[in-house]
Amino acid sequence: MQETMISTIDSFGYFGIFLLIFIEYIFPPIPSEVVLLFGGALTLSTSMNAPLVIVFATLGSLAGAISLYGLGRALKAERLKALFSGKFGRVLHLKPEYVDRSIGWFSRYQSKAVLICRCIPLMRSLISIPAGCNEMDIPLFLLLTAVGSAAWNTVLVLAGSFLGSAWESALPYVNEYSIVAIIVFSLAAVLYVAWKIRKKKKDRH
Repeated sequence: MQETMISTIDSFGYFGIFLLIFIEYIFPPIPSEVVLLFGGALTLSTSMNAPLVIVFATLGSLAGAISLYGLGRALKAERLKALFSGKFGRVLHLKPEYVDRSIGWFSRYQSKAVLICRCIPLMRSLISIPAGCNEMDIPLFLLLTAVGSAAWNTVLVLAGSFLGSAWESALPYVNEYSIVAIIVFSLAAVLYVAWKIRKKKKDRH
């Protein structure tokens, strides 16, 4: 997969970056880290420049995010969980419980969730779904998505530009960050659900 992504960027330049980041939002297993780091590295050996790499990556993020927002708005939570339970979910590696986690996180943090989750692997994509389910204001959604995605894209593109041909040396560190971020998010989601259950029990008494 990594070779295919690199070949796409080599062949299509900025548009290749836009396309791959858009696809990464729809198919979360595709690692955007490779796209962004390699795109940054190319700024040292081609006519591509870092600001435009960041712009096209962010445009790809916006296109992918608004697509999933539309999906969430059209299908709502229960239909999405049913969809993720079937072949569609297996192909995209999406599970029904992801919907509940995303909606629980979104319900508590809303605007902050959209902004922060753009820098959390997997949740970068999934947070768009509860935003759609809750019919979040579209201009605000796009603004927060653009800011959060641009921040994430900028860090990785500049890292790739700094490392140059050694850009792959950053992947283990990014992967470690991804694992830690997902663990922290999962724990936060579990604690939030436990707190809600405990609060309901107290309210009954």
